[in-house]
Amino acid sequence: MDFAPVLASARSIPGLAVGLLAAGYPRPLGEVPTPPAVADLLRLDAEAAPLDRSEALRAAVRDLLRRDGYKPTGRGKPASEYLVKAAEGGFLGPINAAVDACNAVSLHSGLPISVVDLDRARAPLAVGVGGADDAYVFNASGQEIRLRGLIGLRDGDGFCANPVRDSQRTKTHDGTARTLSVIWAPVEEVDRLRAALAWYDDLVSGSGAAVRTAATVD
Repeated sequence: MDFAPVLASARSIPGLAVGLLAAGYPRPLGEVPTPPAVADLLRLDAEAAPLDRSEALRAAVRDLLRRDGYKPTGRGKPASEYLVKAAEGGFLGPINAAVDACNAVSLHSGLPISVVDLDRARAPLAVGVGGADDAYVFNASGQEIRLRGLIGLRDGDGFCANPVRDSQRTKTHDGTARTLSVIWAPVEEVDRLRAALAWYDDLVSGSGAAVRTAATVD
């Protein structure tokens, strides 16, 4: 995975910092169990979590998403806020080792994180801002999210992930063996981004994956 194009394009968006984590699993995700320690982190009261959310951070993430005109409210709020609501309601359960680690770090860091199947994405990958006609299906029911003014990750076929909802086209599945995760952060939260990326690395490596990381703040 060549991080350079993604990092370069992210640096061109004022106010944005990103952390990247590429993982190669020893077996397809359908055969990789989620470590119990990761599953335990899907609770709001998990004592092992090294990071805490804050109201100031929540506001900063929303400000980042609205910088190009997107409205991060209601159903369009950041994914990290969805995770809090799901955990409060007892609905945040295991999915697969890759998504569970992503959700655990996002839930406790307060930073939205995207995770895509690298074998379903088509090079080149880059960060950009959605235009007036950009949209994609984000679930198996065929629902769409409009991407105008929203930062996101795009591949050779268009946008495939963002801090709100990831594309159904590149989501992980039982056969996934390689993933790319993007941590989306306000540039003033670089210390939190570094800490979240290092923790994420530990969790994913604990599932036996070979991991590479990079960030625009390095």
